Amino acid sequence: MKGCDDLGGRRNRTASREDRYRVFLCLLLAVASIALIFSCYFTLWRKVPSCIRIKAGVEQTLDLQMPVSGNLYKEKILEVSGQPESNIPKDSIHIDLAKPVTLKANQIEKYVLDLKLFGIIPLKTVDLQVIQDKTLIPAGIPVGIYVKTNGVLVIGVGEFMGEDGQSCSPSEYILQSGDYITQVNDEVVTGKSDFVEMVKHSEGQELVLGVRRGGENLTLKVKPQTSQSGDYKIGIWIRDNAQGVGTMTYLSEDSSFGALGHGINDVDTSTLMELEKGTLYHTEIVGITRGSNGSPGELTGYIEYDASQVIGKITQNTTAGIFGTYNGKQEEAIISEPLSIGLKQELVTGPAQIICSIDGEAHYYDVEILEISLENDSVNRGIVLQITDPKLLALTGGIVQGMSGSPIIQDGKLVGAVTHVLVNDPTRGYGIFIENMLTAAS
Repeated sequence: MKGCDDLGGRRNRTASREDRYRVFLCLLLAVASIALIFSCYFTLWRKVPSCIRIKAGVEQTLDLQMPVSGNLYKEKILEVSGQPESNIPKDSIHIDLAKPVTLKANQIEKYVLDLKLFGIIPLKTVDLQVIQDKTLIPAGIPVGIYVKTNGVLVIGVGEFMGEDGQSCSPSEYILQSGDYITQVNDEVVTGKSDFVEMVKHSEGQELVLGVRRGGENLTLKVKPQTSQSGDYKIGIWIRDNAQGVGTMTYLSEDSSFGALGHGINDVDTSTLMELEKGTLYHTEIVGITRGSNGSPGELTGYIEYDASQVIGKITQNTTAGIFGTYNGKQEEAIISEPLSIGLKQELVTGPAQIICSIDGEAHYYDVEILEISLENDSVNRGIVLQITDPKLLALTGGIVQGMSGSPIIQDGKLVGAVTHVLVNDPTRGYGIFIENMLTAAS
């Protein structure tokens, strides 16, 4: 009997282990299934853009081929073809993005599209914007850039040796990198030298600073101390301007321009520089440092900061580029005719061209569009492209600093601009959609 009991116990223990193993497998399968569902959901969410733009007065076809549908809401109704009749209210239109949809709107408007996966599961709310159908002149010419900040930018807080030989840091825990000092004792700060003089003549009296920090205006107090040289200091490094070389992307019929495709950021703080004024100058490319894996190249330009060399005024510095007005002094260097703009949903992977000036004249160069991200967290990286033109590769090795802003042309339309190079592969880089630049400029 004892042997039978042992055998029965072993069978029960074996059955118990098998039950636990089956439960574990079921749980593992359930977790894997949930993870797969969420992964698919997130992938679809990423593929559907949060903002879709269409041109006023022009039929636009959306061919996203995704199992999502929803209602488009607005007081004024779009003309929609290729969609079945619906019983939804008159102030909305049902749209099925599983098949091509043709939209047309005659006025500049904004709409909201509530999308559901398989028409059931809420997926995303999309802004649909009707924008003006623009014709722009792709430029591709090099420009010298000078911008002056609104106030002085604090790029660092440190310490110095005081008159008594002791280390001191009057601004520690008061000012920080990225601050803009705009006033001292209610006097407007016009620049770096102006601010230094204000501190020097403070006679050690506490200064009341007007500071702009992240869009918030602050009033801070700092007491200067005497350095070993006998001058009063507050222990900060500051900057009030930036210079460089870039490429003009486009000109419009009203003589406005867009350039760079990205903002001008401070080299030390990486913050977007707040612009007080800026100037475009004529520049000549005098040197090329070829790019290589791990080492981005650059264009070296000669800029003469003289009134006779001014070709434009910079009025905006945004994450999508710099914008302003152009005086027409270099129009003979522009080789392209006016082109219609191409929206992001019109782009396709495959051949395209960029315009840039490397050897003294603007030329078209062949590129390949490798990826198009309709939904991208970075406004400057919606396009992944590769330089394929043998002549450009021989000259630069690919994309180099100074080419930012080079217009991207596909199927006879201006679709974007070059913005960044991939450091580990200089033949590849990123581009911005032209619609993002136009939205930032408006």
